[in-house]
Amino acid sequence: MILDKINKPNDIKRIDPEEYEQLAQEIRQFLIDSISKTGGHLASNLGVVELTMALHIVFDLPTDKLIWDVGHQSYTHKILTGRKNQFNKLRKYGGMSGFPKRNESDYDAFDTGHSSTSISAGLGYASARNITGEDYHVISVIGDGALTGGMAYEALNNASSLKKNFIIVLNDNSMSISENVGGISRILDDVRSSYSYYDLKEDVKNTLHKLPNGDALVEKIKKTKSNIKQFIVPGQIFEDMGIQYLGPVDGHNIHKLIKIFNIAKRVDSPVLVHVVTQKGHGYTPAEKNPSRFHGIGPFDIKTGKSLSVGKGESYSAVFSRKICDIAKNDRSVVAITAAMPDGTGLDKFKKWFPDRFFDVGIAEEHAVTFSAGLAAGGMKPVFAVYSSFLQRAFDQILHDVCMQQLHVVFAIDRAGLVGSDGETHQGIFDLSFLSVIPNMTIIAPKNGWELENALEFALEHFYGPIAIRYPRGCAYTGLSEYVQPIEYGKSELIHEGSHICLMAVGNMMETALTTGERLKEYNIDATIVNARFVKPIDEDMICDIADEHELLVTLEENVYTGGFGEAVSRYTQMNGLSIRTLGIALPDDYIEHGNVDILKHEAGIDAEAVFDRIMETIADMKNNG
Repeated sequence: MILDKINKPNDIKRIDPEEYEQLAQEIRQFLIDSISKTGGHLASNLGVVELTMALHIVFDLPTDKLIWDVGHQSYTHKILTGRKNQFNKLRKYGGMSGFPKRNESDYDAFDTGHSSTSISAGLGYASARNITGEDYHVISVIGDGALTGGMAYEALNNASSLKKNFIIVLNDNSMSISENVGGISRILDDVRSSYSYYDLKEDVKNTLHKLPNGDALVEKIKKTKSNIKQFIVPGQIFEDMGIQYLGPVDGHNIHKLIKIFNIAKRVDSPVLVHVVTQKGHGYTPAEKNPSRFHGIGPFDIKTGKSLSVGKGESYSAVFSRKICDIAKNDRSVVAITAAMPDGTGLDKFKKWFPDRFFDVGIAEEHAVTFSAGLAAGGMKPVFAVYSSFLQRAFDQILHDVCMQQLHVVFAIDRAGLVGSDGETHQGIFDLSFLSVIPNMTIIAPKNGWELENALEFALEHFYGPIAIRYPRGCAYTGLSEYVQPIEYGKSELIHEGSHICLMAVGNMMETALTTGERLKEYNIDATIVNARFVKPIDEDMICDIADEHELLVTLEENVYTGGFGEAVSRYTQMNGLSIRTLGIALPDDYIEHGNVDILKHEAGIDAEAVFDRIMETIADMKNNG
């Protein structure tokens, strides 16, 4: 196998060009085989095999800097940089990340995970290069979906002032995770229809060079404003921004890719290379359904069917069903997503209420202010978004929603630890950054039924900014008998004990119950409370607990700083309540990729770790009176 020759960085440069296509096929098969066992991002990686190979052939890495936008398409890059043997532990705790990581390899120039960042980072690299007088190329790869993000246009606008080479590779596969939306998508559709432009230009140029005085004629054509490109590339959007445009080029023709990248290297200014690829290329199930194969668990290669056994309805599915039920009877309810209708459960809402569904593309900041405008216009907007992506819109939440006390509902999916995607996707900061914003209300339901009740409360019995946060995965089905109506700012008493109280946020209720059973083995009958509201905290309940208990333990799947536990502790101290508090929370750090259960244990928030912390605290309280 030719792939056997790829064992360390730059081995691909020693491969015979006649072997390139075979190597591409072998890489694809390797990816399919590996990801079928470990899970991971498949479709996006299958689409960039030839593109990645060409970049590694043409450029001198790591001297040249290759920056991937989002980064979930970097698997071939990792293979070509000597990490092929690490794929058996892809996205596993202690194993190789599914994204570029600077601390993993010198060939990963920039940590990525969120979209629309590569041009900004690349421009920074190029500017630093120019200041220091170094000589290397900077290549930023960005997808057409990520190009809808406003940050990408801010960077493009800034890049136009650069007077030296900076290469932007537009990986155009006509979709992000879901179907692309917006004006830029339509422009690229038009450009794709002019697929022959690059080949035509080259043919014309080669023919003219053969004619008498042909060289001078070619130069004259280059200088005229009415050249072929102006007729074929609609609006010349990139060149109008001061960035030279090359393409479109077939992203699965490695020889053409090598040729165009060598041309791009010689351009003494910012240049965009437009590469047209097919997501899932080379594997029929992924070609037919690239969205499902964007991020997938272990699967059967022959059929493409998942090997994971469903354990019940997910929180996203519960949310999906409930918002549709409410929208049937309330026409003011509208739903907004930032390019994630499937992931957030809004695909059914889109189907049933297309006139009230809005996919704004990868543009979380816009999504929030757009929601604010909808609210000001009398609608009830629900913005469904992953916790880690909502971080991008902090200013808009504060300034455009909460300052005006507008009725916007934030349905925060993937809150807490999400597992294998790692640091960039862990939703462990939302309670902290939302809690500091005046006028914001935060609910964390304990199970699927309470999520339904919380959404109904937020839409039909409340007015103002409100966030409902829930985790990834199957909805907890315990405590179904506890269905106390939701009352603003009030918690829910689950079990009344003595001496010790466990006050849990959201999905940490299950951990609290398990810990409570363990404490009973030591004759400790702990009170258990479902916090329900993170902001405002239930001050009356806390005072009642302080009167009857010696230790109040708060449990949350969020960092401690700025979180629920810190707020409770601060309240007890400021009001002179005679009770000790113990905050069980994630460390104030970034949590790496891995199985969620392993991560919880390592972070000290699983039932075993919580029990140990409580027993240590009890011992300390006895020793110190």
